[in-house]
Amino acid sequence: MPILCTICARGGSKGLNNKAIRKIKNKPLIWYTIQQAINSKIFDEVVVSTDSKKIRNISIKSGAKAWFLRPKKLANDHCSKLLAIRHTFFESEKYFKRNFDYCIDLDITSPLRNPDDIKKAFKLFMRTKASNLISVCDSKKNPYFNMIEKKKGQIRIVKKVKNSDTFSRSFSTKHNFTRRQDAPKVYEMNASIYIFSRNFIIKKMSLLNKNTSLYLMPRNRSIDIDDLFDLKLVKYLMKK
Repeated sequence: MPILCTICARGGSKGLNNKAIRKIKNKPLIWYTIQQAINSKIFDEVVVSTDSKKIRNISIKSGAKAWFLRPKKLANDHCSKLLAIRHTFFESEKYFKRNFDYCIDLDITSPLRNPDDIKKAFKLFMRTKASNLISVCDSKKNPYFNMIEKKKGQIRIVKKVKNSDTFSRSFSTKHNFTRRQDAPKVYEMNASIYIFSRNFIIKKMSLLNKNTSLYLMPRNRSIDIDDLFDLKLVKYLMKK
């Protein structure tokens, strides 16, 4: 049951320049994800995909394999990360001359996950016989209750239940919920762990499909570093 770990790190991050190599406790950000992958002890190979020679060299020193540079067409702002993962998967099969049954992608922007999260997510994936798995956390905001949008000059709740939904038959407030606890349960994709079967990658399935499984993580391990504030928050939490 060969398992590949992919770690994707572009050199041209827009939200936070040089994100992958920003230092936290004197270690580059990408180092934490590489070490979590290694310490989980479930991977046959840990491979970094990047378009940056500097990130590639740091990745190798941190214990990962990184022998190629990602093509520019897969490293721009408009390219889906899933395409980069697929590219890394097939490059790895060619390089190691073997097929991998599963691919687990770990995002470098989630350094607060731990090796147990990776192992538990994979166990859940296998138990549910899913085509793929994404990690999530409980959402702080709910589109049925306190997320709004401006549409045609009117402010309105983002999402309402349909007449056929059980929830709509249980409330008499014209489908508006007066308490967040009463609204349908929603989750945030926390950009931490993605698991794919080989079949998923070959068939180019949609990330969200009827065979997708969810792994729930606590919010304190679900911070996704998108900007400087997120980075400062993670640095603070890591000091505690």
